[in-house]
Amino acid sequence: MKRIIKYTILIPVIFAMLIYIGCDNTSKKKFISIGTAPIGGAFNAVGGAIANVVNRNSTEMNWEVTAEETKGTQENIRLLVKDERRIEFAMANAAISYFAVRGEGAWETKHPIRSVMTLAPNVALFVTKKSSEIKSIPDLKGKRVVVGPAGAGFEYFLRPVLEEHGVTYDDFTPLNDNYSAAVNLLADGAAAAAFIGGAVPTPAVKQASASQDIMFIPFDKTAIDTLVKKYPFFSSMTIPATAYEKVLSEPFETMNVGSMHLITAESVDEETVYEFTKNLYNNRSEVVKAHKAGNAINPKNVIKDTGTPFHPGAIRFYKEIGIWKE
Repeated sequence: MKRIIKYTILIPVIFAMLIYIGCDNTSKKKFISIGTAPIGGAFNAVGGAIANVVNRNSTEMNWEVTAEETKGTQENIRLLVKDERRIEFAMANAAISYFAVRGEGAWETKHPIRSVMTLAPNVALFVTKKSSEIKSIPDLKGKRVVVGPAGAGFEYFLRPVLEEHGVTYDDFTPLNDNYSAAVNLLADGAAAAAFIGGAVPTPAVKQASASQDIMFIPFDKTAIDTLVKKYPFFSSMTIPATAYEKVLSEPFETMNVGSMHLITAESVDEETVYEFTKNLYNNRSEVVKAHKAGNAINPKNVIKDTGTPFHPGAIRFYKEIGIWKE
């Protein structure tokens, strides 16, 4: 009888302790947000894939990882470094980050951001209808052209590309909108052309080619060569015809206008960045299933120097697996 009474008393006590432990564990849940970009571009798709993959594989750390749609790189950088930091990681264009971390261009001060991982190239495409009279970049003069969302910072790489082709922003009517809206503007004739960049395949290009007969406006080969020599974040690229079968019948010569990369703030603690980098790298095959840009998460590419210093947490992991080069 004494034993029965003893267990009768202990059972509710143990049950209460389990409830407490469960509540205490929940209270320690860490919420991590990744800034991406507007829907329709590769940043949004790849950032969402990264968030889902890390979230699924972070149960031991009790993280809840989500992707947040933003206006793109410039807003992401500001959200990372402001006092009431809203995001812990972000997708960014390496060309824009390059100037931000140095406080150059329109950046009035140096922004303490750090690279976590170099991802896929940001492949530049100027899209127009096949029926359009636009056959080269200089033909954009006098036209209405979508140049990306307001505040996204596309001018950091678009201006030099256009200027090398003899075109300035004053030569045409620039329209600010996201990629999905750009497709609609092309369809109804409100825009004659649109810049759509990102990892291949870019969702908005797929969307446009599914409903419209489109073409890519060719770049001048000499202009590409000159830009690559002038700026460290540019490089020449060739898109295989199989990437956009409804648009291309042969490979298309274009350029990388600043690889997408995953960034964080210098102030984010080393352990968080280490664990995040480790989680993402070790589960990179799952990212590939969601978007082919995940193939860029490989030993040679992730440590590429794009001009933004790497975070100590990321460096620690890369050293651990033997791929970091001093």
